[in-house]
Amino acid sequence: MGRGRQKAKHTKVARDLKYYSPPTDLTALQRELQSQRDEVSRAGGDDRAEDSDDWADEDAPSAHRR
Repeated sequence: MGRGRQKAKHTKVARDLKYYSPPTDLTALQRELQSQRDEVSRAGGDDRAEDSDDWADEDAPSAHRR
Protein backbone atom coordinates (compact mmCIF):
# COMPACT_ATOMS: atom_id res chain seq x y z
CA MET A 1 0.00 0.00 0.00
CA GLY A 2 1.39 3.41 -0.91
CA ARG A 3 1.99 6.18 1.57
CA GLY A 4 -0.97 8.21 0.30
CA ARG A 5 -3.42 5.36 0.74
CA GLN A 6 -1.93 4.49 4.12
CA LYS A 7 -2.24 8.08 5.34
CA ALA A 8 -5.82 8.31 4.10
CA LYS A 9 -6.68 5.11 5.94
CA HIS A 10 -5.12 6.38 9.18
CA THR A 11 -6.94 9.70 8.79
CA LYS A 12 -10.24 7.88 8.33
CA VAL A 13 -9.66 5.73 11.41
CA ALA A 14 -8.64 8.78 13.48
CA ARG A 15 -11.73 10.67 12.37
CA ASP A 16 -13.96 7.70 13.22
CA LEU A 17 -12.44 7.49 16.70
CA LYS A 18 -12.70 11.24 17.26
CA TYR A 19 -16.38 11.50 16.42
CA TYR A 20 -17.52 8.14 17.80
CA SER A 21 -19.47 8.56 20.99
CA PRO A 22 -20.61 5.33 22.59
CA PRO A 23 -23.83 5.39 24.59
CA THR A 24 -23.13 6.59 28.11
CA ASP A 25 -24.45 4.54 31.02
CA LEU A 26 -25.08 7.28 33.55
CA THR A 27 -26.33 4.92 36.24
CA ALA A 28 -23.07 2.94 36.11
CA LEU A 29 -21.12 6.20 36.36
CA GLN A 30 -23.17 7.27 39.37
CA ARG A 31 -22.54 3.91 41.10
CA GLU A 32 -18.80 4.17 40.44
CA LEU A 33 -18.57 7.72 41.78
CA GLN A 34 -20.63 6.81 44.84
CA SER A 35 -18.38 3.85 45.62
CA GLN A 36 -15.30 6.09 45.40
CA ARG A 37 -16.85 8.54 47.85
CA ASP A 38 -17.67 5.70 50.23
CA GLU A 39 -14.07 4.43 50.10
CA VAL A 40 -12.68 7.89 50.89
CA SER A 41 -15.06 8.37 53.81
CA ARG A 42 -14.18 4.93 55.20
CA ALA A 43 -10.46 5.67 54.91
CA GLY A 44 -10.83 8.58 57.28
CA GLY A 45 -10.70 11.49 54.91
CA ASP A 46 -7.70 13.19 53.42
CA ASP A 47 -4.34 11.50 54.04
CA ARG A 48 -2.36 13.75 51.70
CA ALA A 49 -0.71 15.67 54.54
CA GLU A 50 0.81 12.49 55.95
CA ASP A 51 1.95 11.26 52.54
CA SER A 52 3.65 14.51 51.55
CA ASP A 53 6.69 13.69 53.71
CA ASP A 54 7.20 10.46 51.79
CA TRP A 55 7.92 12.44 48.63
CA ALA A 56 10.13 15.07 50.25
CA ASP A 57 13.81 14.30 49.79
CA GLU A 58 15.92 16.61 51.90
CA ASP A 59 19.12 15.27 50.33
CA ALA A 60 18.01 16.19 46.81
CA PRO A 61 20.09 18.91 45.15
CA SER A 62 16.97 20.93 44.34
CA ALA A 63 16.16 21.22 48.08
CA HIS A 64 19.40 23.14 48.70
CA ARG A 65 19.20 25.54 45.72
CA ARG A 66 16.96 28.09 47.37
